[in-house]
Amino acid sequence: MAGSLRKPTLDSCPYSSSDTDDEGVRGTCEDASICKRFAVSIGYWNDPYIQHLVRLSKERKAPEINRGYFARVHGISQLIKAFLQKTECHCQIINLGAGMDTTFWILKDQDLLPSKYFEVDFPVIVTRKLHSIKFKPLLSKPILELHSEDTLQIDGYTLDSKRYAVIGADLRDLSELEEKLKKCNMDTQLPTLLITECVLVYMTPEQSANLIKWAASVFGTAMFINYEQVNMDDRFGQIMIENLRRRQCDLAGVETCKSLDSQDRVPRVPGRAGAPGAAHEALLPVLGDQRGQRARFDGDHFLTCSRLMRSQKLQPPAFQS
Repeated sequence: MAGSLRKPTLDSCPYSSSDTDDEGVRGTCEDASICKRFAVSIGYWNDPYIQHLVRLSKERKAPEINRGYFARVHGISQLIKAFLQKTECHCQIINLGAGMDTTFWILKDQDLLPSKYFEVDFPVIVTRKLHSIKFKPLLSKPILELHSEDTLQIDGYTLDSKRYAVIGADLRDLSELEEKLKKCNMDTQLPTLLITECVLVYMTPEQSANLIKWAASVFGTAMFINYEQVNMDDRFGQIMIENLRRRQCDLAGVETCKSLDSQDRVPRVPGRAGAPGAAHEALLPVLGDQRGQRARFDGDHFLTCSRLMRSQKLQPPAFQS
């Protein structure tokens, strides 16, 4: 049965055993979303949509956490806009492990939407997001404005509209992932930007390598942005690992996060160009620009990021500038 945004109903679906196994990983989506919501609430960046998807934490976050999320959001946003400008928005974006991300709505406000914007995450997380979309007009109206039909159908763990799709799928099951994306009109011939934001660390190195190989083989022209931890052998990294393990969340890919070199898990595909850590140089000025705004971020100290931005470009020569 499908649910309509005009007559909100939400289908219930049974959970599988893998839902229980991945509970710790799904919990990190909540953590990251709450941290972003808090940073927005005290003025680190503007996002009028996150409040409709994520609750506001009563606990004040440390300045270093706010700074880190500011750099994370701003850095990825810069890369997305560069891709959209390069393709003149004649492209598609696939956010893998999107969680409560609000980029679709922000790009619409900026008149920078690609031909279609896809989000993929665990079905349980997608269910929560779809529930908010169906019952929050500020979220549903922008989707309906771009949709050619009078009503927008939500079927199970999927929302599919003309310019925006949300899909419940497991990134470790590539055949299912591709099938669901194609069902929502993914176009493998369009220039495609794929984004993983703190996602691959929860997959084994083999699983994440397979995901990137899949992207390199399926799309004629693509760019892959991966934001992820590095230097996980230092004290900060070890504390993070210990905290997550206490919550039954193991980092299956942590061995590849020891350095930028160890993170070079991207397969060498003929005709494809790679640039591990390429965006780090662009990220540090983002942090540095805030030094002159110390009064705005009361009590903050300049953060030297050891958790770097890393972008991996998968481009045939014709798309290189």
